[in-house]
Amino acid sequence: MAPRTPDYSAPALDKALDILELLADQAAGLSQTEIADAVGRNVSQIYRVLATLDRRGYLTRDEHSGRYVLSMALFDLAHPHPPVRGLVQLAAGPMRALADRIRQSCNLSVDDAGSVRVIAQAESPADFGYHVRVGALFPIDTTATGAVLTAGRTDAAAPAPSEARALRAGYLTRPDRLQAGVTDVVVAIAGPSGETIAALTVPYVATSYSTVDLDEVVSAARATAADISERLGSLPRR
Repeated sequence: MAPRTPDYSAPALDKALDILELLADQAAGLSQTEIADAVGRNVSQIYRVLATLDRRGYLTRDEHSGRYVLSMALFDLAHPHPPVRGLVQLAAGPMRALADRIRQSCNLSVDDAGSVRVIAQAESPADFGYHVRVGALFPIDTTATGAVLTAGRTDAAAPAPSEARALRAGYLTRPDRLQAGVTDVVVAIAGPSGETIAALTVPYVATSYSTVDLDEVVSAARATAADISERLGSLPRR
């Protein structure tokens, strides 16, 4: 008879992780009953787990609707992690200089388990601009930032012919598919081995108050990304 494999499972931890992963994709939150149904449990099985996650600050419960949403606690845990912290620190100066030069906001994103996660932002010094919340998650397969982060990967969606050449050069410019009037200018940030580890995005808003045209924004964003990559000790792009 074959020896029995030890069972090292932790049911309560499994429940907590199931709930956190579920709510990560639910911006409006879910009720206790909806959470129980979605993770295949009954309410009594998840009640204590929800209470603990709420008490520890990983979830927030709306007093009126009773819906649970993720707090920023998980992002706060990851943010001090040395690789993320170092990247943000190195990019902060160049991003601030870029925002001041082009009079537009810019943000820095990474691939977070198959989603685009915004880890830093420099606000526009102008009276208008497009703001993206640090910590926000976006789809990786439908956004310009996601296309740059996954360019060249075997699991990435095939780029449109008009975008393939730009992606090979490490950047992409295209109208935002969700926000009318915004053109996404996205440039790859290269790591020490030349691999793409992050993306610098300028959500360019063209109005009568814009003082810098799109071509100049693209050029400035590419120069800034090259500066950040150089600071990271990466090999130069050719």
